[in-house]
Amino acid sequence: QVQLVESGGGLVQAGGSLRLSCAASGRYTMAWFRQAPGKERDFVAAISWYDVNTDYADSVKGRFTISRDNAKNTVYLQMNSLKPEDTAVYYCAARDSRLGAREKDKYRYWGQGTQVTVSS
Repeated sequence: QVQLVESGGGLVQAGGSLRLSCAASGRYTMAWFRQAPGKERDFVAAISWYDVNTDYADSVKGRFTISRDNAKNTVYLQMNSLKPEDTAVYYCAARDSRLGAREKDKYRYWGQGTQVTVSS
């Protein structure tokens, strides 16, 4: 049973920073998605377990950085220059593939989600 445990959410003012962490029970290609109230769950960023290639949604490119520590099977999402529109529940996801993907149905395993709230 794959387990993903997220941490690091919270309340921050616009322009501030937060770092999310997701600890996995194995080595997988990992991604972050987010879901705002009444909206779809959207892709944020992904990182391959194989060659650390990364991919970002246009809305976060240049502000967010996804990284991983393979020794700890942990993926991070460093979020800088946060905006109120970044407010959402952030979910960590994992898939058994060398390649990342933007489609949420490509990910088999999901964390419980962590709330990020950005005040204006």
